[in-house]
Amino acid sequence: MPREPILTPAANPDEDDRELRPQRMRDMVGQREVMERLDIAVDAARKRGESLGHILFDGPPGLGKTTFATCIPRELNVALVTSSGPALKAPKDLIPYLTNMEENAVLFIDEIHRLPKPVEEYLYTAMEDFRLDIVLGEGVNARTINLKLKKFTLIGATTRAGMLSAPLRDRFHMREHLGFYALPEMTEILRRSAKKLNVRLAEDAALEIAKRSRATPRIGNNRLRWIRDYADSKAGGNATLEVSRAALEMAGIDTLGLDKQDRGYLETLMRVFGGGPAGVEAIAHTMNLATDTLSDEVEPFLLRSELVIRSPRGRVATAKAYEHLQLSPPADATDSQRPLF
Repeated sequence: MPREPILTPAANPDEDDRELRPQRMRDMVGQREVMERLDIAVDAARKRGESLGHILFDGPPGLGKTTFATCIPRELNVALVTSSGPALKAPKDLIPYLTNMEENAVLFIDEIHRLPKPVEEYLYTAMEDFRLDIVLGEGVNARTINLKLKKFTLIGATTRAGMLSAPLRDRFHMREHLGFYALPEMTEILRRSAKKLNVRLAEDAALEIAKRSRATPRIGNNRLRWIRDYADSKAGGNATLEVSRAALEMAGIDTLGLDKQDRGYLETLMRVFGGGPAGVEAIAHTMNLATDTLSDEVEPFLLRSELVIRSPRGRVATAKAYEHLQLSPPADATDSQRPLF
């Protein structure tokens, strides 16, 4: 009787949401300058046997801030404790994290810009002096207990570094900004993710998905998952170039990586407002969407792709946007309305 094959965790097809993040910094792709600086800092801290200096990662979502924060403790062979800014609503919520930290451990706070002011101020002495000042009682009967903490490393991640106060920002020894990924880096990331997901991904298909992933690994991995589902359902699990294109077209993802909502924004700006200028609130009301949805989710990529510009009078569609949607600019556009690119 033939033996059943033994599936290792890395090859188990039932693990749909297996971890795609690299487990070590040497396995990461892209962000080479950031990685080189971190390698030096981590190596120096390891040789001295000391805690690593506090680190702040900032940049748009999906570029690897959390990946770096989880890889660094593995490189140092220390414990990792995680939390988030919205979860720490008062100083008392922070105390258990700090008092239970092991020596040289890492405390990772995601979305650190959303820390309330009292919690942020509570971190100052903890980060600088590794000390907590706990006040017991009230009024004249109040007394302060100085509690010494074990040395630790605070790693903060934020998508809005400008919302951090200067005193908190200055207490981070290293501040690293993560940028978008080049096309070869995105292609390599998708190749590696395909292996982890057991997707038979063709080389030209990986390149095509990378072009439509907005230079962001998280978006690329999400689109790869959809292509895997489409390939399993329609093509026997083979993610060829034709299958990948068909899957992306079904999802409404075009050659620049725009989705239906992105194109709806451009079409509204061109059709209703004659290409602009138009205020984002007016566009949002016309599309029946929240203004924050457009300003936070839609506009950043359109601006980065030079499809839209922000003028003092509002948003204006560029010539590149008209060309992408295969539309002609309005013949009677004034100089203030005429596309600038």
